Amino acid sequence: MAGPKYGGEYLHRVVRQKLGEIRLHETLTNVVIPTFDIKSMQPIIFSSYQLKKPPCLNARLSDISISTSAAPTYLPGHHFKNQDSEGNVHEFNLIDGGVSANNPTLVALNQVTKQVINEDPDFFLIKPMDYGRFLIISLGTGTAKNEQKFNAKMAAKWGLLDWLTQGGSTPLIDVFSQSSADLVDFHLATVTQALHSQDNYLRIQDDSLTGAVSSVDDISTKANLEKLSRTGEELLKKPVSRANLETGLFEPVQNGGTNEDALKKFAKILSQERRLREMRSPHGANAVKTARPDSLSI
Repeated sequence: MAGPKYGGEYLHRVVRQKLGEIRLHETLTNVVIPTFDIKSMQPIIFSSYQLKKPPCLNARLSDISISTSAAPTYLPGHHFKNQDSEGNVHEFNLIDGGVSANNPTLVALNQVTKQVINEDPDFFLIKPMDYGRFLIISLGTGTAKNEQKFNAKMAAKWGLLDWLTQGGSTPLIDVFSQSSADLVDFHLATVTQALHSQDNYLRIQDDSLTGAVSSVDDISTKANLEKLSRTGEELLKKPVSRANLETGLFEPVQNGGTNEDALKKFAKILSQERRLREMRSPHGANAVKTARPDSLSI
């Protein structure tokens, strides 16, 4: 109960070896990475779109990666300082962004909307709330929701420690993280259906995980990694599903095809958009390096 379950030294060393001194502005594509500053008690969003204001967010990717993976009770929070282009030093005290944005889809949409409002030329044909122009791919990490491990009768007897640890789970954290993730999905399902663009929103999630496959703990064994790989492959073959706005349940879409079919369709649309932009650009093929489709994939 005292201290995080894992020290994080090995993870930190590997992340720093892999990413070195690479900073946020050097990513090959635009990224939006949520974290939470436990000192200022507010979310900190590291976004490719926000590097000019404020410049202090142009941190090393290693520090950002360590921060956004620092899940409470499992890994320690991450403290670092970053000097901006004007010589000012900024301090960060960060933990896992999942505590504020366990489903970061709305965070990404918010960043794109800001660019539209600021009249970014990459989005000049889009209105701020024109979600029908976006292609949104939201990938979940899986849950054990279908196990239905707990009920009100059990929870009625729980005290503080019981809510923090129960049957290998942390019910309090699970409740907050799962509810916030589902609310984002419900919101986007509602908005896209209202705009008759529900086919532009693809949520891929597996709520039927069990045992070690669904656990944050002890998942690095070869056998379990192979199970996770198989789970991902099987998920591709499952039908496209969508939140039922009446019940809130995730249900297969009639004649919606499989997740694999939907991903291929999205890829085709994006490829066509890229070719059109290349043809329209006065710079021809060179424009591909900077062109961004008027769509958002997460």
